[in-house]
Amino acid sequence: MANYDWIVIGGGITGAALSYELARQGGSVLLVEQEAALKGATRYSYGGLAHWAGKTPLLKALGEEGIQRYRTLSEELEADIQFRELDLLMPIAPGYSAEAVEADLADCRIPPRRISVEVACELEPLLAPTALEAVLWAQHGHINPLLTALAFQNAFQRLGGSLLITTATALRRQGAGITGVETGADCYGAGQVVVCAGGWTRALLRQAGIRVPIYFTHAESLELDPPGLQLRALVMSVPVQRLELERQAAHPDRDPLWDEPGHELGPPILDAGILQFVDGSIRMGQISRVLTDPHAEVDAAASEAQIREQAGRYLPKLAHLPGRWYHCLVAFSADHQPLVGSLPGWEGLQLFSGFSNPLPIVPALARRFAQQAYGQADEWIPSLSPERFAQVLG
Repeated sequence: MANYDWIVIGGGITGAALSYELARQGGSVLLVEQEAALKGATRYSYGGLAHWAGKTPLLKALGEEGIQRYRTLSEELEADIQFRELDLLMPIAPGYSAEAVEADLADCRIPPRRISVEVACELEPLLAPTALEAVLWAQHGHINPLLTALAFQNAFQRLGGSLLITTATALRRQGAGITGVETGADCYGAGQVVVCAGGWTRALLRQAGIRVPIYFTHAESLELDPPGLQLRALVMSVPVQRLELERQAAHPDRDPLWDEPGHELGPPILDAGILQFVDGSIRMGQISRVLTDPHAEVDAAASEAQIREQAGRYLPKLAHLPGRWYHCLVAFSADHQPLVGSLPGWEGLQLFSGFSNPLPIVPALARRFAQQAYGQADEWIPSLSPERFAQVLG
């Protein structure tokens, strides 16, 4: 059985970034990813870097650190991650007060500012002015998340790391310790196993009899073919209703329901958003559902029609473009901050998961995690420990 200092489960942007940073510190690292071509939240992400949006001291600091890191990340990883900075236009969703939304965002690291409908339409000429009552603006970062994850994977392998394309079927337990990973007939040992499996984290740990306060939404979006039209800005309605949906679904009283497939812990919501990638393709969405079964099926055709209707209010020329519906799981925690570090009561097991909005902070946080693991004290990592949810962990 091959043995490593670290086994990282999940090769999306969180696992790939963490593996790279651990290898930079000199560790022997095995990264286990089940898909040769990524199909999870990294693949279907918008790629937005809301570095301005953090409200806590920790998220504000990591947002600033993160955007500075992204500005040089292509050079560091020797690959083009298509980093750019865009105008983010945030129409106030129908039924919400612009003043109330502005007040809620006033605590952000860089609070968005209100602009006129005329200015918004100058920044994005495809916007329908009749659909706009009030609009907020922020300077937003953007990357291609798939290319970024692959860049981390490739840089990790150049450092001597090992990438294994297979499914981690189980964690190897020895008493109250985790000693490695099983992948069907094969076993791999490690001093530390880090789970970066996003929305599948809860199910993987549950197989080993481990409770963890990580949850997931079913996220649905459309990918539209390049239309011959050029969007200048990212358009995303506010407030982001997904955050309230997550808060309600992660209430401690509901935690036991997450281990019972078949529950829907609240009505689905749709946060209308549209973004064009450098290659011309467009991401449009997004519906979020809290279904406790990770394999639950939804009515794709009905979802597609709803997304097209809502997003098409703002950008009607895009509403009927050909495209495909996609679905993935997006992990989250009860307080919108990730679970990072050792799981209380378990030796050899760590988490780097529960990111409902990982992109702005993952590279910075992965570096801090790895540096602390190799002896450098960190001011922020301890506050993200799973121990803060001791009530749910039992």
